[in-house]
Amino acid sequence: MHRAAHLLDNKEQHDAATVRHDYTQLLLDMVQHQADAGSLSPAVTHFLKVTDSYEAGLFHCYEVPNLPCTNNDLEHYFGSARRQERRATGRKGASPGLVVRGSVRVIASVVTELTPFTVADIRPQQTDQWRELRRTLDYRHEARRAQLRFRRDPTAYLTRIEERLLQLGLPP
Repeated sequence: MHRAAHLLDNKEQHDAATVRHDYTQLLLDMVQHQADAGSLSPAVTHFLKVTDSYEAGLFHCYEVPNLPCTNNDLEHYFGSARRQERRATGRKGASPGLVVRGSVRVIASVVTELTPFTVADIRPQQTDQWRELRRTLDYRHEARRAQLRFRRDPTAYLTRIEERLLQLGLPP
């Protein structure tokens, strides 16, 4: 376990391929010597199983600069975004804006802590992707508005939907 922690800590700043290779070698060594582990054999089996389930995302932090290596480090960013939202709005819980635009706000919050931006930096470069993001946000916004309309007057809301269905020729 200590060897695995040392490899993943990567104080030597090896690239992702090297860390992946060394870690794979460690896992092969564990499989090879599992029979010699005695009473620790079930723990080794569990370690191998859990490592296998996390393997797909285990080495991204070595490929992407400034990507946190642990969930605790990543959770810090989400906590910072929640704290900033609470300070800005005065709400104790998550604001509706964070729910609707959370994917944009959290990323913006994290990135602005790391790097100051100029106007040229924030201008959309790939307008197709920007438009798709806008469509997604508009869809989520409309869903929130529909929920509010339903909560305020469920009968009127359902009547409007029924009228639309009848206009389309669909049975209610």
